[in-house]
Amino acid sequence: MSEQTPIVVWTEIPARDLDKAVAFYNQVFQWNMVVNRDYPEPMAVLGDAMNTVSGNLYEGAPSASGTGNRIHIQVPNLAEATDRAKLAGAKIGQGPVEIPPGKFTFIEDLDGNTIGLFEAKAA
Repeated sequence: MSEQTPIVVWTEIPARDLDKAVAFYNQVFQWNMVVNRDYPEPMAVLGDAMNTVSGNLYEGAPSASGTGNRIHIQVPNLAEATDRAKLAGAKIGQGPVEIPPGKFTFIEDLDGNTIGLFEAKAA
């Protein structure tokens, strides 16, 4: 059996109110997502980036606050993204935490999903 490097190709974030979640993520990440109702379940593709590794928001029940998967999303400026998250109603958790490739801060979105805001170290 050959070893294969694990690569995440898609992620899904549940939201109780999809329209509210889209507004929150658009504010935090400065995206222009819209809800697409052409699929069996309504969804909004993160950053509206359907042609790359990405993910989506969908209507569903999130895990209890502080549990479940953690998703990290790269931002150009961690401090600015954290400020936008606060304004959008996020709970700000641990961070900023310095790690060899950069730094991150955990936030909780409006549904209690834990999201890592990650800023890569300058090259």
